[in-house]
Amino acid sequence: MKDRRHPDKIIAFVMAGGEGKRLNPLSADRCKPAVPFGARYRIVDFVLSNLINSGINSVYLLVQYKSQELIEHIRKAWVISPLLPSQFVTVVPPEMHTETLQFKGTADAVYQSLRLIELHQPDIVAVFGADHIYRMDINQMVWFHKEHHADVTIAALPVPLEQASSFGIIGTETDGKVNAFQEKPQLPKPMPSDPGRAYASMGNYLFNTGVLVEALREAHRLGETDFGNHVLPRLMTSRRLYAYDFSSNEIPGIKPHEEVGYWRDVGTIDAYFDAHKDVMGEHPRFDAFNPQWPIFSSNYQGPVARILGGEIENSLFGAACIVHKNTRIRNCIVRREAVVEEGAELEDCIIMDYVRIGRHARLRRVIVDRHNTIEANTQLGYDREADRQKYVVTSGGTVVVPMGKISFFARDSRGRGPGYAE
Repeated sequence: MKDRRHPDKIIAFVMAGGEGKRLNPLSADRCKPAVPFGARYRIVDFVLSNLINSGINSVYLLVQYKSQELIEHIRKAWVISPLLPSQFVTVVPPEMHTETLQFKGTADAVYQSLRLIELHQPDIVAVFGADHIYRMDINQMVWFHKEHHADVTIAALPVPLEQASSFGIIGTETDGKVNAFQEKPQLPKPMPSDPGRAYASMGNYLFNTGVLVEALREAHRLGETDFGNHVLPRLMTSRRLYAYDFSSNEIPGIKPHEEVGYWRDVGTIDAYFDAHKDVMGEHPRFDAFNPQWPIFSSNYQGPVARILGGEIENSLFGAACIVHKNTRIRNCIVRREAVVEEGAELEDCIIMDYVRIGRHARLRRVIVDRHNTIEANTQLGYDREADRQKYVVTSGGTVVVPMGKISFFARDSRGRGPGYAE
């Protein structure tokens, strides 16, 4: 694959204000992009890594809903270089004008940041979502945009027709020019090259700057607030809109066993849980280890994991976690500074940071959010009705223990509380 770095000046706006109601209770105290994923990441790390790996180093995160945990993560994990003014990842909240106290939609969020576009004067503006697990070389989308003389390019994911009613569907001509938008249609328009599939919008857009600025001002005048529902359908009648086929995107370092064009919307608890299976095993569908296209995250300075004994199968461990002897851990992710005490049994579980699993506790298909202590001899995941009395249990049978409270007195020898290091 050739390195086709774009010569254009590009800035990116990442839509990171999502409430993620369907991810409750994981999103009860944080926005969806801040939800932890895998053994060391946050969901937002994937889009940011794609941008940085693609050489797009001027990034604004537009935040809104319960954003403090996300802001802390960005502050600790995403400082690029203060010496280079064009390289930054910066959080932007709503402007809090008298007429609007929050972003009313995706287009309104970027409209409130028009002064930033005017400040940088880029050739192209990338507007990307922050809610998905995937790798993407955005350079290839930029070159597609330029080669087709597009005003707007929309990243499109081919999906089977039977699944298309769950997405916003894009109708195209044979060359990719957009000729229709359908929001979760019952009769989706198939791809011209594949009658069994349809193009689903990924919520990732490239705009020529002049077109975007004009469109946002017109949208504000008309009271339009959203790209997918308002701005793009209107632009389709007067501008050149193209769909970029994400399945053609090539990532260096992808292994033969990985799923080409891997992309997951982790918008529900069960989808989030299932996506974790894809990063595990000897031959994961999505291998987080790829030196040619790394997923960046926090630079945690604590010690490595300490495994003192037990039976362990197909599991991932974060830094500074401790697993005591006589434990049984199978198909699990145990994140940073978690402790699994002697005799505990975990199967198909996600144990987040700063959690303690008590002696002889038994958990099966359970997500335990941060700052929790699961008492000794507790059983979760074995009696669905009993679990529902205390916790959320999904239709897929996943038990979710919501985020616990940080104890003021839980401090280490240096006086730091849990979660001091992001």
